[in-house]
Amino acid sequence: MDMRVIDFHTHAFPDAVADRAMTHLTSETDQVTAFLDGRLSSLLASMDENGIEKSVICSIATKPGQFEPIFEWSKSIASDRIVPLASIHPFDPAGVEHVRKITDAGLAGIKMHPYYQDFDLDDERLDPLYAALQENGLLLTMHTGFDFAFEWIDRAGPRRIANVLAKFPDLKLITTHLGSWQQWDEVEELLIGKPIYMETSMSMQYLGLDQLKRMLLAHPSEYLLFGTDSPWADQKEQISTFRQLGLPEDLMSKILYKNAKKILS
Repeated sequence: MDMRVIDFHTHAFPDAVADRAMTHLTSETDQVTAFLDGRLSSLLASMDENGIEKSVICSIATKPGQFEPIFEWSKSIASDRIVPLASIHPFDPAGVEHVRKITDAGLAGIKMHPYYQDFDLDDERLDPLYAALQENGLLLTMHTGFDFAFEWIDRAGPRRIANVLAKFPDLKLITTHLGSWQQWDEVEELLIGKPIYMETSMSMQYLGLDQLKRMLLAHPSEYLLFGTDSPWADQKEQISTFRQLGLPEDLMSKILYKNAKKILS
């Protein structure tokens, strides 16, 4: 069975900083392995090898001053195969203005990470930013759940996701790691079955395949996306594992490709 694939969660860095970035990130925890060197060329080679049509690249601005270089790099690498997300620091005073700039540039949206950017997902101070993203129809790919490199304090779990979407029901919020990494029982309790986008990265190798399959079958099929978190996971292995779940062919096609294609168009 040959299906088209879009990877909705990858990372890459400009060549000039890739080595430094990868060294820093891999030093933060011994629980993850890098399968690529963090360069865009390596990601494209992996995509070619594994039949992946597009990859969404998620960058993170860990301070307000990083908006501009990430924004400019994102514009420079955008192509038919690469969909770069900009990033806005949650407490950047120009955050709402940046949303308009991203919209005008034709980028798909932004990536945020509550741990690396030091905020709680449902902090009311972010309401103007969320409102601007909703108004402009931009994607907000959000790290959700715990994170390897940080103490497991709930900053981005299912209850916080529900709080944000209660305020901003039309926000195109993409929850990573199948709704919340290592908080999957709570995801099943609070989020599964609701119109909330979830992508699969870092779930297959940590969540039992029986629970994973159960969650995918119970969630609205049009709200599921395939992601790997490359280079922290092997795209080939992730596709192979996903195809072994034995999901209905139509659902597999939606998760691997059709849903992402619709969102990105």
